[in-house]
Amino acid sequence: MRSVTYSMGVSLDGYIVGPDGDFGWTEPGDDVFRFWIDEIRQVGVHLLGRRLYETMLYWETADQDPSLDEEMLEWAGLWKPLPKVVFSTTLTSVQGHARLASGSVAEEIERLRAEPGEGEIAIGGATLAAEAAAAGLIDEYRAMVYPVLVGGGIPFFPRDGRRVDLELVETRTYSSRVVYLRHRVTRQQA
Repeated sequence: MRSVTYSMGVSLDGYIVGPDGDFGWTEPGDDVFRFWIDEIRQVGVHLLGRRLYETMLYWETADQDPSLDEEMLEWAGLWKPLPKVVFSTTLTSVQGHARLASGSVAEEIERLRAEPGEGEIAIGGATLAAEAAAAGLIDEYRAMVYPVLVGGGIPFFPRDGRRVDLELVETRTYSSRVVYLRHRVTRQQA
């Protein structure tokens, strides 16, 4: 069965954006950007909320930007053809290799797991991830932890009062002082 992964940059105090909506502190250094390139190669489909989808729209045409370096062009070459499912109540259409979700996050994940396909089902966006987490559908949490305290904003982890047991399966420290933490959800065997 295809794994569902949730991976984003996060402040040390647990937020993906600060109280003012700023996330400029997540701009990756070269080694972290290389990590994101390598990670996206493992993804078969990406689920996005509206805000992240709109942020990532740049990459649908970025390959036409003559100022991009080789790594950015490599990222664009991987991102652009990647199938994407966008969850939005306000958008009426999407661009590129994306489609608007027709069901709930749980329904879409069930549909994707039932279809033949390779690669992980990646979730981007804290609100969308919180919905998937509440349904017990996230298999791995992958946090790229930045050395900054932003004091509030949108939390990386859902605040639903639910306990989730995790197993640490990987850590990495980058030259930019960013720490990658990969945790697998441990589920009780029936």
